[in-house]
Amino acid sequence: MTKTSGAKAPTARERLLAAADELFYAEGVQSVGIDRIIERAGVAKASLYNTFGGKEELIRAYLDSRNGRLSGRLQRAVEGTDDPRERLLAVFDAQAALYAQPGYHGCAFLAASAEAKQGSAIEEASDASRAWVRALFTDLAREAGAPDPENLARQLHLLYDGGGVSARMDRDPSAGLVARQAAAVLIDATLPRRPADPASGEPAS
Repeated sequence: MTKTSGAKAPTARERLLAAADELFYAEGVQSVGIDRIIERAGVAKASLYNTFGGKEELIRAYLDSRNGRLSGRLQRAVEGTDDPRERLLAVFDAQAALYAQPGYHGCAFLAASAEAKQGSAIEEASDASRAWVRALFTDLAREAGAPDPENLARQLHLLYDGGGVSARMDRDPSAGLVARQAAAVLIDATLPRRPADPASGEPAS
């Protein structure tokens, strides 16, 4: 009796998204035509239109998928420590690891937004991702006791953006470490000093 594999074949939607993720990220959302996506996915043209309706919604689905992976990666990094200061810095650690990967081509949302029309679904998806990251920084800053968590979040977000741009444009994976170092200085200058531990005799940090 022949054994059958338990793995399911990818659906047309999954194949289209995988092809879009590879080509859009490497070459740009406007540079890649739908015919190349369809050819890479190995599906009929009707499958793209039946599933997504058109190229713009495919791009949005690609960005939503990217955002899901981004948010999952950052959440896992943050949940790896209970220390409020280290939770803020964990965001930079997660991104620094990404910059070192050979397939890193910069921020997918920045690239897509630069090519998007104002008010388009592409711009909305890019804006949603940025809003999520800003909210994460704000929540973590508030948990750490920052006097003005929104302002600290904005400052950290600028460092986060700068690290990604530098890693891509300067082809310098160490930019993530530099961004983390700058974030640590900013965080330490902003957060209230913790009282000394009487048991340890160590000074406040």
